[in-house]
Amino acid sequence: MTQPATVQPADTGQALGVDVGGSGVKGAIVDLATGEFVGDRVRIETPQPATPAAIAATTAQIVEQLGWAGPIGVTVPAVVTGGIVRTAANIDKSWIGTDAAALFSRTLDGRPVTVLNDADAAGLAEDRYGAGREHSGVIILLTFGTGIGSAVLNNGVLLPNTEFGHFEVNGKDAERRAAASVRERKDLSWKKWSKRVSKVLIRYEDLFWPDLFIAGGGVSRKADKWIPRLTNRTPMIAAQLENTAGIVGAAMASVAIAGTASASSTNTPE
Repeated sequence: MTQPATVQPADTGQALGVDVGGSGVKGAIVDLATGEFVGDRVRIETPQPATPAAIAATTAQIVEQLGWAGPIGVTVPAVVTGGIVRTAANIDKSWIGTDAAALFSRTLDGRPVTVLNDADAAGLAEDRYGAGREHSGVIILLTFGTGIGSAVLNNGVLLPNTEFGHFEVNGKDAERRAAASVRERKDLSWKKWSKRVSKVLIRYEDLFWPDLFIAGGGVSRKADKWIPRLTNRTPMIAAQLENTAGIVGAAMASVAIAGTASASSTNTPE
């Protein structure tokens, strides 16, 4: 098998992002000028159990296949502070307390690795290249899936690890009322589910007064069935980048932490 040529990050305007999901670990080199992939995406089945060491080894395989030699961004479905994973609602419990940034860096021969929450990565990407690119002010991205993930940006600056899915709405976590999985499990009509989503959005509005909501997750592909039914005051639009958002946001974050010039433009208002 022919090995790919090594891609050097300097002066290319590119970065590599890896998105760790429940079924697959996906990575690609991203053109930071456009948010588009450079070449093919690489996907490897998520190892089971999905322990930190197993995921780090899988990430190393992706990096090797892509021939990347620079900083790397990796998303995980967890709260991450200072490179350390603090929660494990949808991943193996052994992640809690793991210095993921250090682990990935050791596995990748000392290269700098930025680790961030998957919804935060999607928010960065949608704000810069997707549904939020022509909007300013406070933007809240919500990913509706098994739970509700969230990302908050103010004029392009991320407030990390918001975890809005766990806000209490009428005595229950918001995601227990309005996640896409709830609609499927209870066999709710779009009308009934949108009523639940509206109540959750109104709670967020009253606390944060956003200028825009962006709806992510698989259910965003059926936005016409439920977004017009919402009764909250802040407009909501569907995410545009779909399955590429996590990879793109991870790539953006890797450059930002590395402190390069292209990162500054990524994370500050225009």
